[in-house]
Parts: sequence; structure tokens; C-alpha cells
Amino acid sequence: MTTQRNGWPRGRWAWVAGAGVAVLLFLTQLDLRQHYEVQLGTVLALALARALSLSLAWLRPRAAVVVSLVTAALTAAVTTPVSSSEPWPWGTSAAFGHTFVLAIAGARGLSRREQAGWWVATQALGLVATAIEPDRGGWPGLLTMALLSAVGVVVGDLIQSRRETNRRLAEQETISRTERAERERLQERARIARELHDVVAHHLSVVVVRADSAPHRLADVPASVQEEFTEIASAARASLTEMRRVLRLLREPLEQPPIGELGPQPGLDQLRELIVSTSQAGADVRLESEVPTGFDPAVELTAYRVVQEALSNAVRHAPRSVVTVAVKVVGQELEVTVQNSRPAANQPAAPGSGHGLVGMRERVALVDGTMSVGPTPEGGYLVQAYLPVEKE
Repeated sequence: MTTQRNGWPRGRWAWVAGAGVAVLLFLTQLDLRQHYEVQLGTVLALALARALSLSLAWLRPRAAVVVSLVTAALTAAVTTPVSSSEPWPWGTSAAFGHTFVLAIAGARGLSRREQAGWWVATQALGLVATAIEPDRGGWPGLLTMALLSAVGVVVGDLIQSRRETNRRLAEQETISRTERAERERLQERARIARELHDVVAHHLSVVVVRADSAPHRLADVPASVQEEFTEIASAARASLTEMRRVLRLLREPLEQPPIGELGPQPGLDQLRELIVSTSQAGADVRLESEVPTGFDPAVELTAYRVVQEALSNAVRHAPRSVVTVAVKVVGQELEVTVQNSRPAANQPAAPGSGHGLVGMRERVALVDGTMSVGPTPEGGYLVQAYLPVEKE
């Protein structure tokens, strides 16, 4: 059974616990002085020991039971009833005090086996005391302690069981909230997948069909135009492939392998192909340095996506500009730079959604990198990312 966290009660229960200790201290002195033959100093010592055992029950449950039982044994050893009607070996204060200690200690974490063991030890000690001094007491005192201590054990176990049940209910409620949130997340992923499939994928398919059929539908199409249509169809097919990969990722349960294991992802070794395809679309893109490779796949994918999105933004917002791309290692970081010059005059910029930069920042943050974007003094635009790397 799970051990409860021990400590002195808080709030109003702290005052209740303190009052209980004080009351037990007073009643123990009163009980011993009126019903037993014992010296005043011994009375005070036994009363303090009894109060100490109750105090320890909240802080050190096992130590509290030991102190309580030892105090009860010493009380039986040094006291003599003033009449045969007084209970012995367990006096009234000893029986009730030990019962409270057992109940609190059980509630604070004693296992059922420990509680049963202490109950048996208590009864065994009473039997031994009665066997040694049969004239001081008898069965009524033993029976009273047996019943009261059994009640204490049962109450302690019930309180501990209730706490354990409440804890499990709280955990189950937390799990249920998490499952609901996860279910809502999966439903949202499925909705996004449907939207992508029904809208974006459909239009891309139309682009592929029209680009493939255009040379056959249109008369006297020059070879250069036919080649352009072929490039458009190829680019659209590549986009459809990427779209299907994203749809598969969105529809897979979260327990599936991560993105890197669902299919091959682009890395820095495909960066030149990206630049070539962008140049074929009419953009002036220049790669300033050799592209290093051999890094973590997640870092390479992030670098590739940053360049891809930056090129897309440059082509859309700064048509006819010169775009330079540089990827190099600087210390323990991979520096990715995409910069475009001032766009040509009288070239309208295509509208954008504004989500591209947000997506780049999120990708960079996932690999603990940093990114800065902004206009340059010359009127262009600069995208720069720094990604922590270690050579594989």
C-alpha cells in the first residue's frame, strides 16, 4: 500500500492536533494520580511520554507506535491500582492514547501487516503483564485494550484506504482529461488532413493534369513552352508526394514512429536540387558556398525547410530579385542564410498567408536553434538561422 506523506496537520487541523496532545497530557496525569499509586514525578514523565507518542504519530508513525507501546508497558510496570475496579495493565488513558496513536499511524502510512503486527504485540504484552502480576488486573482490562486498539487499527486503515482511493481518482481524472485533449487533438489532425486532401491535393492534381495535357490541347506550342509545362507538372507531382506524406503523418496515431521514420525526408544533400528547381521557375538563385552534410537528420531537414520557405517568400514577395543562399558551419552551429536583393521596380508582390515565418521559427526552435529575419539596409530581406550541430 502506498505510504502517505507525513507531516504535522495544517490549518485548523493543526490546532485540533495540538489540542488533542494537550488534552491527552492532562487526562493522563489526572488518570494516574487518581486511580493508581505512583509518585508525582513519575506521573509527569509518563504523561509527557504519552503526549510525545501522539505528537510523533503525525511526523514519525512507526516511531510513535514504539514510544506509545513502551510508555504503556512502563506505566503498567510502575503503577498499582488503588482498587480492584481500576483497569490494569492498561489504564484508561493508556488504552485510549494507544488507540489514537494506532489510528493516526495507520492513516499516515503503516501497512495492514504492520498495523496487525502492532495490535498483536500490544495484546501479547498485556498477556505477559497479567501473567506476571495476576493480582493487579484481569481479563476486563485486556479485553478493553483489545477492542479499542482493534478499532484504532480499522479506523487507520479506512482513512488510509480513503486517501489512496482519492489519489487514484485524481490520477484517473487527470488521465481522462489528457485522453480527452489527445482525442480532440487527433480529431483536429484528421480535420486538417481532410481539408488538405479535399482542397489542396485536389487543386494540385488539376495542375498536374492540365500541365501534362497542355502541349496536346494547344496548337503550335514551342519546345521551350512544352519543357516549361513538363517542369510545372513535375513540380506539382513532387508537391503531391509531399502532401501525401503530410496526410499520412496527420492520420497516423501519435504512437507511430516519428516523422523521420515515416519516409525519406530531404536534407542538405538535396539543397542544390531545390535551388535548381527554383531557378528553373525564373528566379535568380545563387549558392555561395559548398553545402556541408553529415549532421543530424532533424537539423538537416530544418535547414532545408528554412531555405525552402525563404526561397518561396523571396520569389513571391520580391520578384526579379537576386537571392543568395549560404550554408556553413560556424563553431558549433550551422549557419543558414538566405538573402534577396531589392525587388525590381514595377513588379507586384504576391500575397502571402503570413504563416511561413511562424512555421520556420517553430521548426528552428524544435532543434534548439535561433532565427532572425528582417529587411536589409539595401532594401532586400535577410533570413538567418543558427542550428546547433554535431558531426555524425
